[in-house]
Amino acid sequence: MKKPAVPLIMHEFEKQEKEVSLNLGMPGLRIQYFRGPAWGKTNEQLKKQIIEGNNPITGKPVMQELVEKLTKPLSPEEKKTGEVQPTEGPKTYTGTPDELAKLFLENRYTDFLPVVLPTEDKVNEMLKFTSHKPTDVLGKMNPGSEAGESWTYTVKVAAINAVMAGAKPEYFPIILALGSTGTTAVNVSDNGFMAGAVINGKIRDEIGLNYEEGAVGPYAQANTTIGRAWSLLSINGGNCGKVGTTYMGTIGNPMNLIGIIIAENEERSPFKPLSVRRGFKEGENIVTLFMGWGILSAKNWAADVWGPNMNYPEIIKEIYNGQDGWLFGTCAVLSPPIANFVKDAGYDTVEKFTEWVTGLQPGAKPAVRGNLNSGIRNSGGTFTVIVTGGSNNNYFSMGGMVPSQAIQIDKWR
Repeated sequence: MKKPAVPLIMHEFEKQEKEVSLNLGMPGLRIQYFRGPAWGKTNEQLKKQIIEGNNPITGKPVMQELVEKLTKPLSPEEKKTGEVQPTEGPKTYTGTPDELAKLFLENRYTDFLPVVLPTEDKVNEMLKFTSHKPTDVLGKMNPGSEAGESWTYTVKVAAINAVMAGAKPEYFPIILALGSTGTTAVNVSDNGFMAGAVINGKIRDEIGLNYEEGAVGPYAQANTTIGRAWSLLSINGGNCGKVGTTYMGTIGNPMNLIGIIIAENEERSPFKPLSVRRGFKEGENIVTLFMGWGILSAKNWAADVWGPNMNYPEIIKEIYNGQDGWLFGTCAVLSPPIANFVKDAGYDTVEKFTEWVTGLQPGAKPAVRGNLNSGIRNSGGTFTVIVTGGSNNNYFSMGGMVPSQAIQIDKWR
């Protein structure tokens, strides 16, 4: 249209926008930065801090700079074009273990924890646990930002990251199933969204997944390293998790480290497994992906009380109604005793309990009730029940996590 235009961007995104410009082949793109965030401020604050304020990077008045960028002729340097050409780097590295550990750390091939060096022997041993070829394309991933190009990765790349995470070869089919979805374990969002997965089926016992005490924590090698392998694959295969460009979580999320890998305690649960409720056969090995804010002990909610007689279904419903769950819904992670409290209260299926909690018929979608400024809470959104953990006390967690894809694991063996 031959009309000058300059994007207005918060200065915190300078590093990201420079990479976006490079990826688009316009390294000299003029961008005007201002102090952020912009939302949540009064008109007077916006006028003082942005319109009449200074560019935090240059220190010059925002509007004065903006006029100059719209009217001043482009310099020869600004007219240059060209795209970034990423490289996979060398196929192999040599050096001492300490030298390689340092190289991996400095090149951000890790999550900043020590890794198992992916020697050829270890990677080949991992590959023995799948019938798929090492060169087969497993997936394509993007961190969710124009600053990060979509990267395609192979089965072998997944094996390398699985070794680095400390995973045993028998865990590999689950790691491949996760990688096949193209879903990142490390989202770019300012909110610092987390990712997780729930595993059902006989594979839980085959590989030693923990679904008793400490089931949601890092207290079993399988749970911990499967989640970590997914995160490392997101970093090294999917171009995710680079602070300032492909990761912008304002205060971050500790659940980004290894995600949450939950095996349901099917044996102690009074309900059908999550996978069966989603249409799969009993005993079938299934991994269901989740995304959201995360979960917290229900003791963090004002709805929870402590007394000689507990009405856990009512507490769960009250927490649901207090959630702003329009984005990720509400997820209840119940220990077997709590799940049995729910059943004994007359809800012998998750579907009956969900209908009572949400006030919705099966299959109906929750509607938004007002907004944050109206004083009326949004609905709790979708409602998901997961049963896991020990039976040593009456505890449970609640939070904002919504299920997405469910993948058959055995096709990756």
